[in-house]
Amino acid sequence: MRTWTEHPAKADVEAVARRYFSLLRAGRIPEAEQLIDHSPVRHVLKSLWTGSVEASADGDEASRSPAADEWEQDLSWLGELNLADFHWGDTGSHFYVEITYRAQVIEVALSFWVKPVDASWVIAGPGTLW
Repeated sequence: MRTWTEHPAKADVEAVARRYFSLLRAGRIPEAEQLIDHSPVRHVLKSLWTGSVEASADGDEASRSPAADEWEQDLSWLGELNLADFHWGDTGSHFYVEITYRAQVIEVALSFWVKPVDASWVIAGPGTLW
């Protein structure tokens, strides 16, 4: 887990969030989980799937996934997600980042926060915002 002895700069925190997301996109889930004080990754992935691939389905049954857990079996859909804008709260400890699917901002954003742990600082999250 990435730690700092002082409250980290926004640029440093954003770099870790970008690295986390790039690892997710590459399907390297265990490595991504090791970067931050992590929420359950299954929830994060399911939310991203629901807000992107599932939301873009046109309602035609032929375009729907054949299995309810398809998103877990084939993570290739993560490659079509990207980070968009970062939005920081007034305190400089919380932020969320918009996510795009096929270049369109989706309804799900990932939230993170910088929190003190013992004598250091870590990034916690992500939470999912709808």
